[in-house]
Amino acid sequence: MNNMTAEHTILNRRAEALADSGEDERYDEYGFLIEDEGTDGDQFDREARSALRRVGGLSTELEDVTEVEYRQLRLEHVVLVGVWTEGTVEDAEANLRELAALAETAGSEVLAGVLQRRTKPDPGTWLGSGKAKELRDIVVAEGADTVIADGELAPSQRRALEDVVKVKVIDRTALILDIFAQHAKSKEGKAQVELAQLQYLLPRLRGWGESMSRQAGGQAAGGQGMGSRGPGETKIELDRRRINSRISKLKRELSGMKTVRDTKRHSRKAGHVPSVAIAGYTNAGKSSILNRLTGAGVLVENQLFATLDPTVRRSQTPDGRPYTLTDTVGFVRELPHQLVEAFRSTLEEVGESDLLLHVVDGSHPDPESQITAVRGVLSDVGATDVKEVIVINKADVADPEVIDRLTRAEKHSVVVSARTGAGFEELLDLIADELPKPDIRVDVLLPYDRGDLVSRVHSEGEVLASEHTADGTRVQAKVTPTLEGELAAYAV
Repeated sequence: MNNMTAEHTILNRRAEALADSGEDERYDEYGFLIEDEGTDGDQFDREARSALRRVGGLSTELEDVTEVEYRQLRLEHVVLVGVWTEGTVEDAEANLRELAALAETAGSEVLAGVLQRRTKPDPGTWLGSGKAKELRDIVVAEGADTVIADGELAPSQRRALEDVVKVKVIDRTALILDIFAQHAKSKEGKAQVELAQLQYLLPRLRGWGESMSRQAGGQAAGGQGMGSRGPGETKIELDRRRINSRISKLKRELSGMKTVRDTKRHSRKAGHVPSVAIAGYTNAGKSSILNRLTGAGVLVENQLFATLDPTVRRSQTPDGRPYTLTDTVGFVRELPHQLVEAFRSTLEEVGESDLLLHVVDGSHPDPESQITAVRGVLSDVGATDVKEVIVINKADVADPEVIDRLTRAEKHSVVVSARTGAGFEELLDLIADELPKPDIRVDVLLPYDRGDLVSRVHSEGEVLASEHTADGTRVQAKVTPTLEGELAAYAV
């Protein structure tokens, strides 16, 4: 059990018992019962539930031995576990590999990963009591100190699983919250993450019997008797009150920050500067595309959730029209609802934009599932009415068949490579075509001492005709409402 191999190792005691019984039953390479004619399918479910499937290729052992001593001081050694309820085995393993990438991002070393086939998670220990004991054996054999579940565990399920495996158990939601906490840099980002963590923690507080009690009176008060009795407050109630107070304070702070963000966004709207939002699955290359389009110098790492704080940069179309580009936090499958709520003000940047660049990792084995996950989050924040362009990134390393499949499925798409720069001319032209254009026609005669207005008409509007006369420059153009007001005094 110590060695991780590419093959599936099945912990299937019932299969071994049947092999000794002489019964004429056949099992496939995964240890599942092969149905014969006349079976009703229940046999498959029973045998599938009796097997923990080991998933290969998850080990993250270090190649650079010079880092071993340093990293052993901070790495947690984890075993991943998932409950596979629907879809194919390939989908289930892909989900577990994504969990492994999340664990690595959080600073853990993944030792093993197992899948349990069930029709639905066990309400007690999530895996089932028997499988939880087998998971404990794997944890002991691998020398792990943490188990990460690929799902959101109820407080009772986490406690019950910890009681069996005897090491710390966290779920997918807690892992993602931990990553966000590590990567938040701005004051707003830190406040958003803390709010999400507290909202996650609140229903998971638990007491420890009398040691948690703050009640006064009777024997609990140490026999102090009359005058000492009162309602008191248990420690868990005290913690809950403190957390609720902190949540209220964070919401007030974030509300003030949202006002500042809204003011900036409205000022851009008032100036009729179009906005483009960049959204997509985490690690799809959003920040790389922003850097390529604007030279912003935003942090780029081959890591999940490297960007948490939105970055707004100014750019212009090939014909000189200005617009803003906003890089947003990456999405992920089953993004915790606490984070969606906490980051709602940030994600509203997407809903208020004129154009959405939905970045997709073309080299991912299943990019369609990522597109679905991102659109699900966008729907949650009310950003479904924004004009969307699918930007298929990493074309230099993607499978051409996958690229072809995506372009046929997504008619409004463009293929690029942020690393090589391929496809960016087409992307810039597409942005220029999709952004709203000035549509108010004006015919003005601008004095020669108002060259500033002539320059603005050229930069912010669309010049239809221009003529130099004795009295000034006559310009026929399409402009924005703001610029129309400033030109009204010079109308012909």
